[in-house]
Amino acid sequence: MKTTLIYPGIAGRGFESLKQGMDAGWISHGLASLSSAAKAEGFEVDLIDLRALSSWDHFREILVERDPDVIGVTMMSVDYNPARQALAIAKAVKPEIFTVIGGPHVTIALEDALRIPHVDYLVTGEGEVTFPQLLHRLKGDDPPPHRVLRGKTPDLDQIPFIDRGLFLDEWKKWGYDLDSPEVPFVPELPAPFTTLIAGRGCIYNCAFCKPGEDYLFGKRTRRRSVENVIAELRLLVEQHHIASFMFHDDCLTEDREWVIAFTEQYIAEGFEMPFFCQSRADILVKNEDMVARMAQAGLRGYFIGFESGNQRVLTFIRKGTTPEQNLEAARICRKYGIKIWANYMMGLPTETKEEVMDTVRLMKEIDPDYYSPAFFTPHPGTDLYDYAVEHDLSRITDYDSYRRNPTEPKIKGQDYEFLRWAMAQSQRRKPINALKRWAGAQWQRARRVTPSKVLHKLGLVSA
Repeated sequence: MKTTLIYPGIAGRGFESLKQGMDAGWISHGLASLSSAAKAEGFEVDLIDLRALSSWDHFREILVERDPDVIGVTMMSVDYNPARQALAIAKAVKPEIFTVIGGPHVTIALEDALRIPHVDYLVTGEGEVTFPQLLHRLKGDDPPPHRVLRGKTPDLDQIPFIDRGLFLDEWKKWGYDLDSPEVPFVPELPAPFTTLIAGRGCIYNCAFCKPGEDYLFGKRTRRRSVENVIAELRLLVEQHHIASFMFHDDCLTEDREWVIAFTEQYIAEGFEMPFFCQSRADILVKNEDMVARMAQAGLRGYFIGFESGNQRVLTFIRKGTTPEQNLEAARICRKYGIKIWANYMMGLPTETKEEVMDTVRLMKEIDPDYYSPAFFTPHPGTDLYDYAVEHDLSRITDYDSYRRNPTEPKIKGQDYEFLRWAMAQSQRRKPINALKRWAGAQWQRARRVTPSKVLHKLGLVSA
């Protein structure tokens, strides 16, 4: 019973895109974890990473050559089109092959996933327990009576560490440089670099994320023990000689006790590898001593979802933070020499131009080390997606547009020419001349106010 897992992540950059930036240079933890679980049960597993291939014809050739009995495809919403194409080709190449799909889109948009042709089984939720059980049944000629299999929640300390070799071995076949398990993305994280996940889920309630994540992992966060994560780090140093890493967790710092215990053990082990993780402004403001401790242990940067500089917008998206906390969190980061990776959005439903400019001003005052802006994207499984559908706002006509990118219109009612300008301005440290030019254009249109009055109205200059 030979199984081939397929990573379809080419919606953004296409074929031959491997290692071209963050989205094309990291592994899929989901597939790597499924591989470990299946191999632990004695199954033969390999990978086809579409990012490493040259075309669909190339994919067909590789599939014919490997001749698997089962293919397993992971799907985020943005992966819908390449996943569907891969499934169709697999059935055309070998009609008797068993096809299985899982991942976020299958869980949060099951009815949509059920419409995909050529799918034999769909696994919702987490698959480390359920997927090997399915393989056993297929091997024993005892297929499940239902197409949809609800994933059983695993004990994160009991499942094997993820199979990074699944990706590294596949990349090596196509001649890709393997000086690092994954692509480093900032100078503070030198190669060899990798990513790891200490827990699943998030206790917060942001409207652009929930309840979809709850469908995947439950309403609480399940975290691996500190000992388990430290053991994986030891293995990574031994096998890959890693020099840095990043936690993929949605919000590692939500559990203060876990973080303090981890940093103590990390230091005690003699680790000095720099690392990044995700956090929130309110957590950093309320736990400055924890920030100091993490910096002492090796933390070099936080991903922080500032999202907006306007309180009404932050309340609307249920972020649970304030602009003042955003600014104070940035100050604390600077105090301890921690780099700031700023995540923020523009073009949210109901957001006005004046509110967008609050975010521009926030970014200028924070002056982050790394900018990660996005146009708001209504993503299936979230409350803001439902809001966009209810109010007929969505402009997304293709699954490829579910990418978190600031390059195309996402919803109705927003001036995307203005948003592109504002997004560019949010990343300029000396913007006043450009602001004056824009204000002059507004004056030319309105013929009512001077450029200085436009700037004053937006709070960018004094009266």
